[in-house]
Amino acid sequence: MPTQRKPFTRRDFLAASGHVGLGVAGIGLLGAPAIVLAEGRRPTVEGGVMSGDVLPDRAMLWGRASMPSRMLVEVADNPEFRGARQLPWIDVLPGTDLTGKIDATGLQGMNTVHYRVRFAALGDSRAASEPVVGRLQLPPSQPRDIRFVWSGDVVGQGWGIDESRGGMRTWETMRQVRPDFFIHSGDTVYADGPLEAQTELPDGGVWRNIVTPAKQKVAETLDEYRGQHAYNHLDANFRRFAAEVPMLAQWDDHETTNNWYPQEILDNDLYTEKNVALLAARGRQAFLEYMPIRMSTSAPQRIYRRFSYGPGMEVFMLDMRSYRGPNSTNLQGEESSATAFLGENQFRWLRQALNDSTATWKVIAADMPIGMVVPDGDQFEAIANRDPGQPLGRELEIARLLQAIRDDDIANVVWFTADVHYTAAHHYAPERASFKAFKPFWEFVSGPLHAGTFGPSEMDATFGPQVTFFKAPPEGESNLPPSAGYQFFGQADLDAESETLTVRLKDSDGRTLHTQVLEPEPRSANA
Repeated sequence: MPTQRKPFTRRDFLAASGHVGLGVAGIGLLGAPAIVLAEGRRPTVEGGVMSGDVLPDRAMLWGRASMPSRMLVEVADNPEFRGARQLPWIDVLPGTDLTGKIDATGLQGMNTVHYRVRFAALGDSRAASEPVVGRLQLPPSQPRDIRFVWSGDVVGQGWGIDESRGGMRTWETMRQVRPDFFIHSGDTVYADGPLEAQTELPDGGVWRNIVTPAKQKVAETLDEYRGQHAYNHLDANFRRFAAEVPMLAQWDDHETTNNWYPQEILDNDLYTEKNVALLAARGRQAFLEYMPIRMSTSAPQRIYRRFSYGPGMEVFMLDMRSYRGPNSTNLQGEESSATAFLGENQFRWLRQALNDSTATWKVIAADMPIGMVVPDGDQFEAIANRDPGQPLGRELEIARLLQAIRDDDIANVVWFTADVHYTAAHHYAPERASFKAFKPFWEFVSGPLHAGTFGPSEMDATFGPQVTFFKAPPEGESNLPPSAGYQFFGQADLDAESETLTVRLKDSDGRTLHTQVLEPEPRSANA
């Protein structure tokens, strides 16, 4: 049996995460009084800072406090914070697990935004935390080179943070390529995957996890779901990355429980709560609290959204989890609520958004792949159904989307995804497909960031995928630990002058495994 560590206490968490990031200790907010009160009455910044959902003139800024307090944020166009502007404050309370998000507006004209976050005790502004500093790149309005990275799947299959092995190293590797933004392709946590303190490895070594109370069982309560997200912030690599690279986050299944769908009632002895809709509501709340996502007041639970990165690129973030029908044999001959995957509202939104976009490249960030078979026992979890013929089941909705892209003459659509825990490049073409009413397109797969590695997946021929490249564990091996070298991310580079999009699949050491250079189709006359 693995040796159990002593429980990870709140004091341990504060010691690990209270003064991290790119902080400059002792720099106060404009006009802030000196820190003179006892340490116990002064809040700290827990788990670093984050930014996300960046627009040309605004960005979401995130922080978490150690106690109920006032979140104070400054922004500037220089790292010395000369002429810094203080944003309107917000109070953070236990109702959001002491997390705070501020929509920093009025940033137009800045290229790089520098920001710093402090928390002050409620009722005594003299009791303020030391600042934690971050920075972000704003999207351009004029042509310029753009770089982004993407991946997914964090702390899965029992592989948590082992500090003796450098923690979650892929985050640091991604940070070092200095991307403009990061697409988090789902499975941001594994709320259904408890951690053991130690796991023996096949080579005779031992993997030693940091284990917190929330990570010792499957998440069911809101606080347990929150603890899943707080765990990732214990890793120094993650904190450094999040302080420098804006995040565009989407969710998938493991933010709630494996392979879930909204109508499901669990048959699992690990759960006392069997109502998946209730579990998903708690999981969604924790996800939204811990991710720097801007929510619409008209649709406060909607996770799908879009982001422009100048004339060269627009990103469309999908939600393939919230509106799906039940997992099934996936062989229905007609569309219905049982075959829904995006759902009709999201489908109409995406089609209209693609038509409205004037960007050269339309990047579709999908939390699940199209042609890869992802089983759920005898049923199917994703789109493909292992039947190589005409579209059936969930393939019907995707076929309708692909045909709409062709009929609307939408050029330069490329898909980026994760979920399957290995990396691959797929080209889809009608001449190889059973269903032929679509334009050829690429799908790039990456991940995991820090989880067990599997694959490769079986491919479904309905949409004619051709596997151009893949890297997965050797045949017969699965759930390899992060130390085995099968952790992956992808990097995409847009050249402003030529508008070529170069996609590289990389490993956790930053080695390029595969490169694909995509030339854009010419802009149509009415673009």
